[in-house]
Amino acid sequence: MTDNAGGMSPAVDLYIAKAGEFAQPVLWYLREVVHEGARGVTEAMKWSMPFFVYKGVILANMAAFKAHCSFGLWGAEAVGTLRAEGVAQGGSMGSFGKVTSVKDLPPRKKMLGYVKLATKAIDSGERTKAWSRPKIAKGEAVVPDALAAALKKNKAAAKKFEALTAGCRREYCEWIGEAKREETRLKRAAEAVGWIAEGKSRNWKYEAS
Repeated sequence: MTDNAGGMSPAVDLYIAKAGEFAQPVLWYLREVVHEGARGVTEAMKWSMPFFVYKGVILANMAAFKAHCSFGLWGAEAVGTLRAEGVAQGGSMGSFGKVTSVKDLPPRKKMLGYVKLATKAIDSGERTKAWSRPKIAKGEAVVPDALAAALKKNKAAAKKFEALTAGCRREYCEWIGEAKREETRLKRAAEAVGWIAEGKSRNWKYEAS
């Protein structure tokens, strides 16, 4: 979508408007900080989330989820500084972990400094690649009631379930949760617990032996 005056995109306006009530002030704040710290930055929607583009190169991106927001600054120098200062957090997409309010972020002066640092690598020509798909970490799946109840009755399976990778847990949860009828969910949950107790993944039948 074409950016409007000031480098702000109507598509990003719409994205923020559709975000959760808690997320909107966070996204507006992040957007304001980026535009203040990187004069001439433009906006674009990529992979269903807002990106900030500086001189044709990705500078940062932000996203809103059900219970948190994320904000990521791109570039090795910026990321390295965040890690050195103990700001960078792992386990979720973005440079600052799960953000639920503006208070979860460093002070505004610091944020502006990080944004300006990210622009330096682009200004110097160190970063020239326009687009590359980011690695998006999926959140932990919500365990359906049917599966939670079944696991509660089988402590061994519950322990095995916790030991599975996040992806394996997600596959089980989605398979059970997508069933439209309660009896189908209960049947799948019972079957899943049996497989989980044996340390099997949801698609174990199709995996190479």
